[in-house]
Amino acid sequence: MKRAALWIVALAVVVALTLFAFLPASWLGPIVEKQTGGRLTLGDPQGTLWHGSAFVGGAAGPDGAVTPLLPGRFSWTLSPMVLVGRVNMELDNPDALMLPVTVTGSWSQWQVSPGTLKLPADALAGLGAPLNTIAPSGQMRLTWTALQLERAVNTVAVSGHTTLDMQDMSSRMSPIKPLGSYQMAMDWHGRDAQMVLSTLKGALVLSGNGALTNGRFSFSGQATAGAGYENTMGNLLNLLGQHQVVNGKNIIALEFK
Repeated sequence: MKRAALWIVALAVVVALTLFAFLPASWLGPIVEKQTGGRLTLGDPQGTLWHGSAFVGGAAGPDGAVTPLLPGRFSWTLSPMVLVGRVNMELDNPDALMLPVTVTGSWSQWQVSPGTLKLPADALAGLGAPLNTIAPSGQMRLTWTALQLERAVNTVAVSGHTTLDMQDMSSRMSPIKPLGSYQMAMDWHGRDAQMVLSTLKGALVLSGNGALTNGRFSFSGQATAGAGYENTMGNLLNLLGQHQVVNGKNIIALEFK
């Protein structure tokens, strides 16, 4: 009787391990959606929970279709040690990541290795007015130092530094192409972040400071035409904000609150 019970337990363990080994990659989709508040999901997941791939997309539309937000497919390898609370994952995407990224930690805290991610500039139009009218295009890269992430109530706290480089940006509203190159530096402190926008070069000069406080974004800055472009930037500048005179110079105030 005891031997039969041992065989039953052993069989149950084997079946459980087999099921865990072949858990579908689609199981990660709901996890991503929950952690991002439904803003992101995984499209066309293939493989298993431990070794699979998918593209990153926005929330599914009314027809259930998911539109890719980033180039290429992300492949991952996840250690089964996650079952006992130890996270060890490697992410790779030759079309979007300069190098593979590793994520280590526990169920509630993670460390992300430094990396660089290519971003499509046209995705900025999804942030609404005035970006959807300006329809920006160009090359963008998000670079980050080693990041510390911690799960909080309905959000994720981040500590570290990120830099968004926007190279040779253009707009369908301006005949000048490119308009310029810009950089947004962000220091993350838990649920808050401080940001600084600066212009590297170009006909459209942008600058300002912003903050993310408890999930609320605010930004105060200005836009001006570079030297020699005052007469050709009028239409685009009018779309960005209200005219003001600062130190005898006409500027466009950029205010988001």
